[in-house]
Amino acid sequence: MREDLLNTARLRRRALLSGLGAVALPALGGGARAQGQGQGYPNRTVTIIVPFAPGGSTDFVARLLAQHLSTALGGNFVVDNRAGGSGTVGHGAVARARPDGYTLGVSPTGTFALAPFLFDRLPYDSENGFAPISLLAGNAMFVCVHASGSIRTYADLIAAAKAQPGKLTYASAGAGTIAQLAPELMLDMSGTQMLHVAYRSGGLQVQAVIAKETTMGFIDTVTAIPHIQSGDLRALAVTSVGRSPQMPDVPTLAECGLTGYRATNDFGFFAPAGTPPAIVSQLSEAARKILAMPEVKARLDAASIDIYAGTSEAFAPYQAEEARRWGELIRRRGIKME
Repeated sequence: MREDLLNTARLRRRALLSGLGAVALPALGGGARAQGQGQGYPNRTVTIIVPFAPGGSTDFVARLLAQHLSTALGGNFVVDNRAGGSGTVGHGAVARARPDGYTLGVSPTGTFALAPFLFDRLPYDSENGFAPISLLAGNAMFVCVHASGSIRTYADLIAAAKAQPGKLTYASAGAGTIAQLAPELMLDMSGTQMLHVAYRSGGLQVQAVIAKETTMGFIDTVTAIPHIQSGDLRALAVTSVGRSPQMPDVPTLAECGLTGYRATNDFGFFAPAGTPPAIVSQLSEAARKILAMPEVKARLDAASIDIYAGTSEAFAPYQAEEARRWGELIRRRGIKME
């Protein structure tokens, strides 16, 4: 029974991601690299801006990518963490950088898809300020509570929320992040109310749940799994379409009764608008090849991160769909930046 369930989950994930542009990967010695080499790229340090503090899932994916890009392209790729403004500070720095391929960015869904609906004004053009390179990967979140508490199942959580409307609290990794919007989607679909408590990072978010400062939190898989395995946290559900292979006993929210529920934190790879197409193509090809490497796949699998390895051409329709569904939720719930 469990094996059948896992196989079904994997098929659902494949179906969901099939439109994101995953492709068979050519060798890096192909035409895109040759064009890039004609420009001498890269011949100095390339900075990859992560718009959040070190330690979260975005940082994890970016550092893994930077490490292997340095080897694959024969350059020096370094990560620069620039936190602030729910990711808009660092994301904006990418948009304003010289479009020469030496400043890039890895940003999550909350920054590139949600922020345009949460801020009255952004210090960059969210639609035209970037050259998308690839939708790299994405991970789900676990609905987590303290392991010693009386809430042991998703049904317990909803019953407690309905018994005490607006009294229970949930921690997020920051206002406007997917860690806020994913619980709001659950509350919207279940007809319940909870109070949002925003923290400055995923690390502080998880500590708040462990310390019982908040009732629960939607915590990304990279951060949550070690604490679930240690017994500090209890996972009530997972936000993905299918169950996590690392935690196959944890049901999805859809299985818990929220039919159609899906919320994942996806990681996009960006360059500033106007970056030469040859460089964008070279980086996209390299990223897809890196994500196909067994050692990289093993590390991402261990953190329950799904590999997308999308093309730059597939980015626009993906962003449009994410913007549509999250924008509708933000308007319906009246969510504003705090």
